[in-house]
Amino acid sequence: MNQHKSKVSVVIPFYNCPYVDLAVESVLAQSYPDIEVIVVDDGSLFHTEKLAPYRDRIMYFHKSNGGTASALNLGIKAASGSYFAWLSADDLFHPDKIRRQMEALRSTGTSFNHTAYYYINEQGDRVSEVIKVPFPDRSQLIATMMTGCPVNGSSVLLDMDIFRTVGIFNERFLYTQDYDLWLRILPHYRWSYIEEPLLDYRIHKQMGSVIHSEAQNKEIKMVQAKHHRSLAQLLRKERGK
Repeated sequence: MNQHKSKVSVVIPFYNCPYVDLAVESVLAQSYPDIEVIVVDDGSLFHTEKLAPYRDRIMYFHKSNGGTASALNLGIKAASGSYFAWLSADDLFHPDKIRRQMEALRSTGTSFNHTAYYYINEQGDRVSEVIKVPFPDRSQLIATMMTGCPVNGSSVLLDMDIFRTVGIFNERFLYTQDYDLWLRILPHYRWSYIEEPLLDYRIHKQMGSVIHSEAQNKEIKMVQAKHHRSLAQLLRKERGK
């Protein structure tokens, strides 16, 4: 990792997703020039042929099925960029997403950025107003993150150095690996936010949060319990400033 100081490594975990080609296209169409696309096939049985037209423009890895966190971690380890972005195979980056986020990181001096987004349906039509999660101050961000995760994983861009501090995704969490990582990052790094929507987040019947909602809710409680003490201390410290 960290061989190219301006390069952004975009990791796309892929498991039987019919929209994966659209996700890849949305990264290849970015206005930011220094990007590598890493697709990690997590044991897919279907739709792998959709990647054939892009194989000369992406890094492609196939592995046995192990879950999203394991696919993301493989991509992180293979990455040569200094920055990491995650795109779910059913979501879409807007053309200026990476450029705008890199500008935000540099202008704010932060290492972690996330953005607003839209919901889209199976046909790609936008079906929501802008989904925003702005926070007026850091203490409110911490308090909110203790009760739920409003940060969309596909909206995040972060400095690879973060992984050296807090580690990579916890593969024991099959549905909340992102929430767990954000809570590990929060005590160590300040975040920036772009209120403009730069992501289309697809809602469909086969998405993991629909199929595995009960198991996901159990994991959410586990993650919150795991981090409650450290975040409560952090919140008291912020409010005491």
